[in-house]
Amino acid sequence: MTPIPKSAALLIVLSASLIGCADKSLLSPDMSQAQNSTPQAVSSAAATPTPTPKSTVKPISTPQSTPTPVPSATPKSTTASEPTATPKPAVVGNFSKTKSVTGDHVPYSWYYMKKKTGQVPDFPKETKSFTADQKAVWVGTGKKVYLTIDAGGPLIEVDLMLKSLKENDVKANFFISGNNIKKNPEYLKKVVADGHFVANHTMTHNDFNDMTDDQIRKEITDFEALYTKITGKEVEKYFRFPFGHYNMHNLNLVSSMGYTSVFWSTAMRDWEPRANGAEDPYNDIMNNLHDGNVILMHQGSLENMQALSRICKEIKKKGYEFGIVNELHS
Repeated sequence: MTPIPKSAALLIVLSASLIGCADKSLLSPDMSQAQNSTPQAVSSAAATPTPTPKSTVKPISTPQSTPTPVPSATPKSTTASEPTATPKPAVVGNFSKTKSVTGDHVPYSWYYMKKKTGQVPDFPKETKSFTADQKAVWVGTGKKVYLTIDAGGPLIEVDLMLKSLKENDVKANFFISGNNIKKNPEYLKKVVADGHFVANHTMTHNDFNDMTDDQIRKEITDFEALYTKITGKEVEKYFRFPFGHYNMHNLNLVSSMGYTSVFWSTAMRDWEPRANGAEDPYNDIMNNLHDGNVILMHQGSLENMQALSRICKEIKKKGYEFGIVNELHS
């Protein structure tokens, strides 16, 4: 055998060392798997993933037949008229802070389950256990629609909104947070001057499920005092939970203060830009229009404000009148 020169031997050793340090990401899939011989555990649950909660900061939702924003695991239901379809809840708000609690402090996030256009949706099973003392409404009857506008976020296109309502002779129901009133008292004055109904939406628009009883009382009474200071009137005792988050204890507490809690039967994911502009809120509402419809829209959505006049006109064309939520009875 011919002796190997020292320089050649050094080159061979160096080459072998470099191959051992190669980046596995540059290998083919088969070769990469061969490098990793450790067996991996396979979960049987992976084949049927459960819904993953999505964190949304502001309330709202799209009433489609697929789930819209957020809840942690949301119930599903089927309807007799559509035996092959499985309607899923349309919900509003951030429900990622689920707590391990029991009894009347179990947190809920309001939702509804849409049916065919013209049919009243299904509502949470919890509503069946509401007592007469737990004053709450979410849908009416007959050819009336209740337009509710939440103003717990940005106040945009105020003049366009009020103009659209006035030109269509529509009185809306406003749930305004106190922090917005404090910063924008003229907004409240304009809404009241136009004859719209204003209700209590708390002082700071924070989640009641994270508050003590004393904090909740303060949220409500501080709003009352501010409203009276600006308008010279007392606010009517109708209330909406921020984000639609509540529990039975808090529902009892709010009711004991004389308030009726107002939920909804149509909503949309309107705290985000809409892919199709003003067409989206228009279609969301018209495709779920039904007797006694309590519509939730947010004043902070540009697309809502752009679609508002058209929505009002079309609802009236369908033979509906616009009502005030103090006409609703639990």
